[in-house]
Amino acid sequence: MTAGSVASRAVRVLVIGSGAREHALCVALSSDPELTALACAPGNAGTRALAEPLAVDVADPVDVAGVATAWRADLVVIGPEGPLVAGAADAVRDAGIACFGPSAQAAQLEGSKSFAKHVMDAAGVPTARSWPVGGPAELETVLDEVGAPYVVKDDGLAAGKGVLVTDDRDAAVAHGRKVLDGGGAVLVEEYLDGPEVSLFAITDGTTVLPLVPAQDHKRRDDGDVGPNTGGMGAYAPLPWAPPGLVDEVLATVLQPTVDEMARRGETFSGLLYAGLALTSGGLRVIEFNCRFGDPETQVVLPLLETPLAGLLHAAATGTLAEHPPLRWRKGAAVTVVVAAHGYPERPRTGDPITGADGEGVLHAGTALAADGTVVSAGGRVLAVTAVSEDLAAARQAAYERVAGVRLADAHWRTDIALAAVEGRITVG
Repeated sequence: MTAGSVASRAVRVLVIGSGAREHALCVALSSDPELTALACAPGNAGTRALAEPLAVDVADPVDVAGVATAWRADLVVIGPEGPLVAGAADAVRDAGIACFGPSAQAAQLEGSKSFAKHVMDAAGVPTARSWPVGGPAELETVLDEVGAPYVVKDDGLAAGKGVLVTDDRDAAVAHGRKVLDGGGAVLVEEYLDGPEVSLFAITDGTTVLPLVPAQDHKRRDDGDVGPNTGGMGAYAPLPWAPPGLVDEVLATVLQPTVDEMARRGETFSGLLYAGLALTSGGLRVIEFNCRFGDPETQVVLPLLETPLAGLLHAAATGTLAEHPPLRWRKGAAVTVVVAAHGYPERPRTGDPITGADGEGVLHAGTALAADGTVVSAGGRVLAVTAVSEDLAAARQAAYERVAGVRLADAHWRTDIALAAVEGRITVG
């Protein structure tokens, strides 16, 4: 048994969630030779081929812990941010089960952008200047003082869709007022130029292991236009990334943040996701997330050769320093999201899907109909992923797989990773 493997400590793994991120986690976990049982609660039509489906109310920490206990899980991996912010990881750990995911307090790094800003300020982490606003009049005043491009954020959880970046002042005001009218808090930020990077790090609250950087495509339509979404595709690694980028982020962002959380008595254990901008003035943090990102997980995990269950178990049990160095496959990965008609505003559901059982097709918003057919059940329906020797080949393979999917009136971007392949992304 090698160091960092699952061994007898964590052979039954329960994944919480129902999206393509959880499907990707199940694929990676299922290849771990030490795994003896895998479940996904509630899962989707795709995860059923790999993991036992379990019913759970993901919004109820007590139910999550109860399902984990009843199934006799050795390790629980919580995918979405909602259960983490609600305290699911706390409840699982209180039940005596190892859990990969931060406490409710630590998850405020994603749950409250204002909290994250306070932590970054204390840790000396480079980030955009920000102005919290408490009402419509203050919103308009701040927008006028900051100027265009306007960046207006929902201060709470918004599934990756709570930010508007625009030159249109009226649109910025409308977005902010909508959040305020709904009882939420608004943050106005300075605009950050330069390409964006997503970097995941596994941590046990002390040791931090960064993964391969990726890039997400947030806008719905080609050319980075249209409404913001949870993510329309991603690729990894980044051929245009500056040498030493990961080391710089580890030294100036990830480790200082984890250390500051520990200093506050709010130890962050799990997945720390840094959304970054490589601006003309240097590296800046856009936001933190407290879980694997979707769709970046779909391209990062296929490149990881290190067995995933042992890695996550080491983080969950505070033994990450003893884990061997991570091993990575050569090559690149690209994922293209196939979305339902009407996404993101009013996605249509219930449409039958064919071609969704092929290699690299990860299910996001899917379900099984009464007759056993796979149907759409969400806005982002599938994440079609390919791995190849380089980014151009992976991109071509991913789109060839997309062509085999049949979903009425489906929508996907045709330019995922194209700018990187054509060498059109520059830094600084």
